[in-house]
This record gives sequence, structure tokens and C-alpha cells, in this order.
Amino acid sequence: MPGGTALRESSTASSRSGRPVIRRGPGLRARLTLLATALVAVVSGLLLWLGWVLTGSVVSAVPRLPSGSMVRVDGAVVPAQELGAALRESAREQVLLAGVPAFVAVVVAAAVLAWTVTGRVLRPLHEVTDSARRLSAESLEQRIELSGPRDEVAELANTFDAMLDRLQVAFESQRRFVANASHELRTPLSVIRTELDVTLSDPVADAAELRRMAGVVRDATARAERLVEALLLLARTEGVELAAREPVDLTEVVGRAVRGVSDEAEHRGLHMHRCAEPAWATGDPALLERVVGNLLENAVRHNIDGGWVEVFTSSGPQRASLRVISSGPDVDSEQVEALFEPFRRAGTQRTARTGTGLGLSIVRAAVAAHEGRVSAEPVHGGGLAVTVDLPVAP
Repeated sequence: MPGGTALRESSTASSRSGRPVIRRGPGLRARLTLLATALVAVVSGLLLWLGWVLTGSVVSAVPRLPSGSMVRVDGAVVPAQELGAALRESAREQVLLAGVPAFVAVVVAAAVLAWTVTGRVLRPLHEVTDSARRLSAESLEQRIELSGPRDEVAELANTFDAMLDRLQVAFESQRRFVANASHELRTPLSVIRTELDVTLSDPVADAAELRRMAGVVRDATARAERLVEALLLLARTEGVELAAREPVDLTEVVGRAVRGVSDEAEHRGLHMHRCAEPAWATGDPALLERVVGNLLENAVRHNIDGGWVEVFTSSGPQRASLRVISSGPDVDSEQVEALFEPFRRAGTQRTARTGTGLGLSIVRAAVAAHEGRVSAEPVHGGGLAVTVDLPVAP
């Protein structure tokens, strides 16, 4: 019907707009109270009926008296053959006189008790609801911390607190990520605008100047494009399930990655050393190739001219390992863990002219998706050593 359709569309629109949807009808406390009262009323009514039936049957079973005898029952004289029926009716009447008030009292007491008990039982749920209503992106530090017995409601509250912990970490990470990404994207845009303004304000700018400006703009847009692609890859990698799980030969992946950075390494005079022991891991081939590629690109780009890069693969009973060691600037051991944060680089922060500053962040997210481990440590004399442990292929 048109009216019903309009009502459903209005309800859907309200829920999508973020406003709470008002639901008509009794609450959970009222429904539980009505259910408990109804059950008590049914059971009490059944017991009263059974008492009424059994009392009449027992009382009517009286000894047979001589025919024609008269008996006095409750001040009334009745023939002996009607004694059983008279006693049955009298007994059933007494049962009803005493049972009906008791039935009413039991039902009322059950309703009051059910209302009180359900209120106490549902109180922690109200606390959970109130906490959820108070929450916002600026108040995620609040927790329920429910006290009392360790029952299902307490388990729900603990689960809610754990969810808030994860949400708080995610929101804080998102804030840092957005702030850093905004800063990084602003740099190439500022370069582009500055070059355009300077060139356009020069009335004697010739073709050579225009070509120089175009080259700077092209480099800045290429950097912004690489940054956006890295941001998308990191967003797709963090906290997601693997699209595929299959045996991957890390030795072969390392070989392709070495060939991919060989030109840049040769241009900078880097000495590449590779120790390729057979190592088979289980995971997504595309992601693992990105892991190895990022580690080698990081080792080459953040190296020193004439430096060196060493790559080792090995396999154990449960883990396949990849280790990339490179020379480079000195790295403080206390700052090693921070290198896996977005837009952090060895020896500098947000100042490098090459790369996006997301290489190790993507490595950590991809390794975590494979249920593996990644660690780093500074190299004596300058440089960094990164070790990746992955589940071995069966």
C-alpha cells in the first residue's frame, strides 16, 4: 500500500541520516514481565483446576449408606444417595473460595517480582546503552567497566569495552594518517602552484623557462600520484583478509625485486649481495611481492652512494624468513619502531625528496595480514636491517 511504503521509506531515511529510529511497543522489561506473569498465571490456573478436580473426586468417594437414609450436610438434610454429590460440590466450592484469591495474589506477586528482577538484570544493559549514546569520535576514551557478577551481561560489557579499545586505536591512527597525508599532499601542490605563479608573473619567460616549469610540475604530479597509490594500497591492506593463500617461492620473488631496483642501485654505485636459500611461504603472491619490493626499494633509496645491500632468504620448520640489510645513515635504536609509521624515514621525517614514506607501513600491514612478524634493527656503522617471518608453505 502507498501508506505502508511511505512509512518504510521514512524509517529507512531516518536510519540512514543518523537519527535514532523510534520503535513503538513495550520495552524488553515489560515483555519479560508479561511473559513471566503469563507463565505463572497458566501454571497457577492449572494447579487450581487440578485441585478442584481431585478434591471433588476424593470427597465424592464416600461409603455407600442404606437406601432411604437421610444425612445432614452443612445444616441441610439430603438423601444418602446424594451425599457424594453434595460433599463434592461443597469441597469444590471451598477450593474455589480459597484458591481464587490465592491465584490472584500469586499472579500479582509474580508480576511485581518479575518487574523488579528484570529491572535489576537489565540495569547493566542500560549502562551499556547510555555509554553508547554518550560516545562520539571525541569521547572514545570512556569505558563501561561493569562491576558485579561475571555473567553474560558482564561479558557483553567487556566485549563492548574491547571494541572501544580497537575503535580508539583506529580513530587515533586515522587522525594521524589524515594529518600526515594532508601534509605530504600539500607539498607537491605547493610546488606546482609556486612554479605556475612564478612563471606566469615573468613577462619575458621563454620556451626554455616554460619547459623547465613543465618538468617541475610533472615531477610534482608524479610524486602526488605515487603517494595516492601508496595510500590506497595501505588502506586496502590494513585489517583485511587475504584474497588468496597459496605457496609462494620467496627466492623467485626476491629475484624479480632485485632486477626491479638494479638500475637505480647501479646508478648510485650500490653493491648488491644476495644469498638465496630456498624458502616457501604461504600467502598472497601479489602482496608478498609488494613486501619484498618495498623492502628493496627502501634499502636502495635510503642508502648512501657507494653503499651495499644484502638480501637473505631462509626456511625453518614453521617460518620462512626474509632479511634485507643495507648501509645508510645512522638510525637511533629508539626510533626504529617509529619507522613503520606512515611518512617516517630513516634519519629524516617528511623531508625526503624520493619515495612516499609509506613503504615500511605497507610492509607491516601486509605481513600482519599474513599472520607473520616484521622487525627492524639498526646496523653498526649506519643502515638498517629488516627481518620478515612468514608462515611456511606446507
